[in-house]
Amino acid sequence: MAEEIEWWEFDAAEDLIDAVVGDISFIIESALDARGQALVAFPGGSTPRPILEKLAEAKIRWKSVTIIPTDDRLVPVDNPLSNVAMIAKIFIPKGARVLPITSDAADYKLAGNAANARLADLHWPPDLVWLGMGADGHTASIFPGPDLDDALNGGKDVRAVGVAPDPLPEEAPVNRVTLTAAAIASARTTMLVISGAKKREVLEQAIEDGAKSAYPVGKVLEKITVPVDVYCLDA
Repeated sequence: MAEEIEWWEFDAAEDLIDAVVGDISFIIESALDARGQALVAFPGGSTPRPILEKLAEAKIRWKSVTIIPTDDRLVPVDNPLSNVAMIAKIFIPKGARVLPITSDAADYKLAGNAANARLADLHWPPDLVWLGMGADGHTASIFPGPDLDDALNGGKDVRAVGVAPDPLPEEAPVNRVTLTAAAIASARTTMLVISGAKKREVLEQAIEDGAKSAYPVGKVLEKITVPVDVYCLDA
């Protein structure tokens, strides 16, 4: 399990947004000071959007920042389900480099291979991987299904894989590409942002059960060796 998991609890969404934006800004600025560039992985979905929009307002040297999605749906970039499209719309106008991890490959496994090859060209490891979590306990697009073991135990050099969740999530019933647990665990810093009592209950159980957890997030957190900050909106 992550050597330390620190919980930050908030009653108001604005307070959580401000805290996450402040901490991400510090991580990026520290990377720019140390290495002249930063690589960060951001989630898609509705919960991160207001945080991303506020973060984009920060006075950061965005031209030296590369952003990848933690995961993405295998849909065209003009599809509302595209994570990279949302991230790109927010950050490309600021000068950041936003790199898709999806491709036009017909087969989701081939799409995963293409994503892995693309990520191999990046300055690794990421300075930050920011995770979300579903109420079902998935994180990134590491879901139960036939590809779960590949995503969790695919080897240290495998940074991305294609996955076919089983069952497919109702809100986005498509195959995906995701960072692997090894790629997530390689990050210099990791954070997880959730909201609501239900997700908190799932996450607490996943942390308690660790590698034996029925939830993918528990198995992923078990592999992380740096401290993990959890930001939780109690509303």
